[in-house]
Amino acid sequence: MDFQISISGFVALYIFMLAAFAGWVIIGHVPAILHTPLMSGSNFVHGIVVVGGIYALLNASTVQEQVIGFFAVLLGAGNAAGGYAVTDRMLAMFKTSGPPAKRGAHGKTARVKSIHAKKH
Repeated sequence: MDFQISISGFVALYIFMLAAFAGWVIIGHVPAILHTPLMSGSNFVHGIVVVGGIYALLNASTVQEQVIGFFAVLLGAGNAAGGYAVTDRMLAMFKTSGPPAKRGAHGKTARVKSIHAKKH
């Protein structure tokens, strides 16, 4: 049994526009606390895009297909690397700037006085 599907240009454009709109609506309703995990997941998807671009590039038979495959790999890799850089910056915002505070016997933060403190 031979089963083939061909998609015309307008149907492909409709599917692309529908997917773009659905993505815009879904991403717009994500709470701010979930943006970092969502960004990490999208980096994973971009990694799959790079693998698909490499596969398409290796199976390219014409110069035009090779150029398209090259740009697919280049843009996908750039997008994935940029996504990891943005995720790293977002995670850096949640890190504390100083050393962790020492806890006393009652669970309260202990105050440590410096020996070399200036006297006024």
